[in-house]
This record gives sequence, C-alpha cells and structure tokens, in this order.
Amino acid sequence: MAHGDHPIEALAPRSRMYQGPFGRLFPDLPAWPPGAMTDAQADVRFSALARTMVERPGRTPVAIAQAAKDRDSFDGTLPAGYTYFGQFVDHDITFDPASSLVRANDPNGLLNFRTPRLDLDNLYGRGPVDQPYLFHRGRFVMGAIVNSRGKPIRVPGLGTAKDPVFFADLPRNPHGRAIIGDPRNDENVIVSQLQAAFLLAHNALVDRAVEAGANLGTAFERARRTLRWLYQWIVWHDYLRRICEPAVWENALRIGAPDATGRRPVTLGFKDLYAWKQQPFMPVEFSVAAYRFGHSMIRTEYRTNLARGIDAHVPIFASAAGADDLRGGGPVPLENAIEWDWFLPMETSAGEAGFPQRAHRIDTKVSNSLAALPDGNAPLPMRNLKRGWRFGLPSGSDVARALGVSPVAIDPDHDALWLYVLTEAQAMAGGRRLGTVGSTIVAATIAGLLKGDPGSWLTVDPAWTPDSDPLLRPRDNRDGRADNPEHPWTLASIIRIAGVPFSAGPFGTAAGLPGGE
Repeated sequence: MAHGDHPIEALAPRSRMYQGPFGRLFPDLPAWPPGAMTDAQADVRFSALARTMVERPGRTPVAIAQAAKDRDSFDGTLPAGYTYFGQFVDHDITFDPASSLVRANDPNGLLNFRTPRLDLDNLYGRGPVDQPYLFHRGRFVMGAIVNSRGKPIRVPGLGTAKDPVFFADLPRNPHGRAIIGDPRNDENVIVSQLQAAFLLAHNALVDRAVEAGANLGTAFERARRTLRWLYQWIVWHDYLRRICEPAVWENALRIGAPDATGRRPVTLGFKDLYAWKQQPFMPVEFSVAAYRFGHSMIRTEYRTNLARGIDAHVPIFASAAGADDLRGGGPVPLENAIEWDWFLPMETSAGEAGFPQRAHRIDTKVSNSLAALPDGNAPLPMRNLKRGWRFGLPSGSDVARALGVSPVAIDPDHDALWLYVLTEAQAMAGGRRLGTVGSTIVAATIAGLLKGDPGSWLTVDPAWTPDSDPLLRPRDNRDGRADNPEHPWTLASIIRIAGVPFSAGPFGTAAGLPGGE
C-alpha cells in the first residue's frame, strides 16, 4: 500500500463485530470512488472538484465583507449562531484535527479521540481534580476583554460598583492562548465566545445552587449535571429539530408515557442502523461526512456588535496574516465581542432589520474564507473529500439505497458521501435543512449517543425536563417561548443564564465611550 493510501483504515474496520472508538454504519458498501488511486492522483482529482464548490471564485474574504451588494445571496433560514454551536458540539463528541477550520488534515489525529458523549468535556476537561487550574471554588476561571492599557472593560448598566460585570473572554496565558478544556474552541471568535457563555452559565448555576443552601462541592456537581442535561436537551430539541427533516427527527428518538414504575421508555427509531453493544462508537459516516454539513453554513463575514458598527462586516478568516478578521488564538477585542441577539433568535433580535444574521444555505458551496484558509494548507473542501476517500467511505447514492431512499440526482464523479449530503440538502430542502440521508445519519448518531451515555438525562431520568430542574428559572427560556412554544428551551437559554450582553444597549453605550471603556 502506497504511503497516504488509506493509512487509517484500521481505525474503522468493516467488521460488524468490531466495537471500538470508531466504526461504520455501512460496512458492506463499497468505497467511493471505485478503483485504485494514488495520493497524488487524489490531490489532482479532489482539488479540481473542490474548486467547483467555492461561492465567489476569485474574490477575497475582505472584498466580500466590504461589498454592499449581493452579500446575503447565499443565506438560508437558520440563525448564524447555530453554525458555531454545531462546531461546539463536534468538539464535544470527537477529537479530529481535520474538523478544524484552520488546521491541516492529519488522519492519524483520530488516534486522539473524544469520548463519544454529549458530556461537555470540552468545557470540564478532566475535572477539578486533574485540571484544577480551570476552576476556583467550584466555578470556572474567566478572563475579561481589556482595553489598550490592559484594563478589563466593564459592561455599562450591568452589575454594581462592588460587583461589576465585564465583557467576558476565555482565561488566557501570557501568550494569549486560551486555558480551556479543548483548545479548538478558541479557533475563531464566535465559538470562543460561545465557550465563554457556557463557562459563565456553569458559574451562574453554581451561584444558584449555593443560594439554595448547597455547599461548594455539591453546588458544582448540581450545576454540572443541570448544564449537561440542558445542553443535551438543546442539542436534541432545538439544534437537531432545526437542521433535520422533521419526520426523521421525530422517528429517531421517542420517549413514551410513564410505565407502572414511573419510568418513561426510550425508543431509538434507527437502532438497526446505529447498533452498538456495550457503548456507542463514533460512526465515520457521521464524523467524516454527514456532520460536516456545517462547513457549508459558514458565512464569509459577520456583523459582531455596535462597538464595531451595525453596518460593519468582518471576515471570519481573512487570507492575509494579521488582517482584521474573527480568527481566534488570542485576546478578543471589544469590537469582536459577540452580541448574541445578532446571531440567535431572541426577543431583542427584532430591533433592527436583518437580525439575527442567517447561516448560509446547506448546499454544495462553501464560503471564500474556507477556500483560502490562513494556515496556508489545502482548501477545506479538498480536505474533506480526500479524507472521505482515505476512510473508504461509500458513495452517497449507495447509502441512500441502503436506507431505502431514492437517491437525488448527482454526477457519479461527485458522489462522495459528504458532497452527496450537501447536494441532497440543496435538492430536497432548498438548503434550509438536511435531506433524508443526511438527517438520518445525524439524527441516528446523536440519538444513539444520548441513549448510550450512562450519565445523560435519557438514561438517568427520561422524565426530566428543563422546566422541572430546580436550578433553571422561567425567565431563562423567554426567548424560546416566543420562537417556538412547544420547544422553548433553546440555545438562547444559555445566553440568558450566562448573563453575557446580548442587547444593543451595553454595546451601544460602550462604543460611545473613549477607548471603548
């Protein structure tokens, strides 16, 4: 076998009896494309295919951010914040450097894998005993956004003189690197600010538990369980409900009425597709292909807050080093602090036209920022296509037929599973959500992970709901009640609990002060 030709096949054998960290949903399907191909030949083939996937060929991310016309022509209906929540979830359940937006594909990186559980280990790491530097008195250590003199910037109108509220940043070492459970969550400003919101939400829940009479040890455990379960609830009832075909989502996980003992039976609708024995594994059809639909949702540019300006659009990644963009890896300036009602549906989102900003459609195009990443390596579409080939993933059309679904029309030379999932979303749902094959792989995997996790709400207490949790309050879900009364606990609930600024007021006031103070 030539160097580079399927070097990690052993991590995902085709045997149905294999039970390890990675496995296959369709072990009997042949690999795509058929026939032998060297690594050099794959580079040529997938590079050409990747070039067809660029939204605006020849235009730089900075030029697109500055252009007034045709800026939103690729937008779908999903709020932009869910793009980065999807990345946050990915970093929680699998460690794969190639899923990063700014790192080169390294297939051998899959040797360093995450526990396939929705347990927020990207937040909690190995816990206070093994990583005590992440915590202080049961709470996460936090950083603050600072001005040019290194002084924390206080949020006007929030907190008191004795207990002020600062614009939050991740805790950082003297070199600006984030000190967090998963460094990948400092890859860009949006996901790093989401990480900060989750850290602050834990701290707020600890405070609520202490107010209710718990000691710090008990308060930490209660806060961690509540945050984990609320996060799992949001992943299933909010995020997946938005991105999956409704019939598939409803069938993938069903919680029945209480039995004689008061327990609620949990049924997996795709247990024959995603079948595991002692514990769940990570399907490569999910991690290497279907779940990478989020790469198509990334916009080239975003508006961040009023400190930068309501009409200022900044690239997520500019191609030039040192350019003004939203890449992470260092302290966050005030103008890049995320105003969350510009990214998520909240009561205050309706104050200005065009909010919340929308993710790009799920289709066969990726933003120019991903076509020329700042790390100087191959464009992300090529990395994804080549990685699927190295894993010997089947064609999307073969997967569709295996699921009993009529395949969508696709060029046989474009039938990589990842590209098929994007093509199907575009053909079946106009890019508003995933199609049947993509929805089935994603929903079956997440449902299986929840059911197989001994600490999830489904396993410990299927009757639990956020409304019944003593640490959660009615005001925490006020935005969701307005957006969807049947599923009111949404990602915006984390923002509410965290207490991070989300309305224009604090940002507008801060922007009007000298130096942003």
